[in-house]
Amino acid sequence: MEEEKKWYVVNTYSGHESKVKEKLDMRINSMEMQENIFRVIVPERKEVEIKDGKKKEKIKKLFPGYVLVEMIMSDESWYIVRNTPGVTGFLGSSGKGAKPIPLQDDEVERIFKEIGYTGENVVVNYEVGDNVKITDGPFKMLAGKIIELNTDEGKATVSIDLFGQETNVELELTQFTKEN
Repeated sequence: MEEEKKWYVVNTYSGHESKVKEKLDMRINSMEMQENIFRVIVPERKEVEIKDGKKKEKIKKLFPGYVLVEMIMSDESWYIVRNTPGVTGFLGSSGKGAKPIPLQDDEVERIFKEIGYTGENVVVNYEVGDNVKITDGPFKMLAGKIIELNTDEGKATVSIDLFGQETNVELELTQFTKEN
């Protein structure tokens, strides 16, 4: 039994990647598998499309029908992932009970670079509703309130008072501090 955590590619029904991630995250928690299954990622990136003179951002799946799972391969973790609704199998497994082959480290780095994922687990001491003071950027010195937090991307949406009108701005987590 391999005791090292590695990244594996899980095949899903096309268009169900986010649902599989959600179900897998729920199963990991409910079956207390956090020590064996660590992260589940749907590789995607933002693309800007200009159509009819209008700029539109779209989230595009890098590998439709696939999800990345970081785990320690054991019979139990393999069974849990394989039997999650929407999962059709592992890439790199010949079937017939054969364990899949993990991704190489350079492949994982290349995928993460492509999607802009650092792999760092960011610990954030902010919560939605916190009052903050902006310390960097064009809105420096303004006060606001966090209305949305996205720790995966390291960003937050902060509501500020701009010329007497409430305006939402997206900021990096490093561009503001919590006010006491």
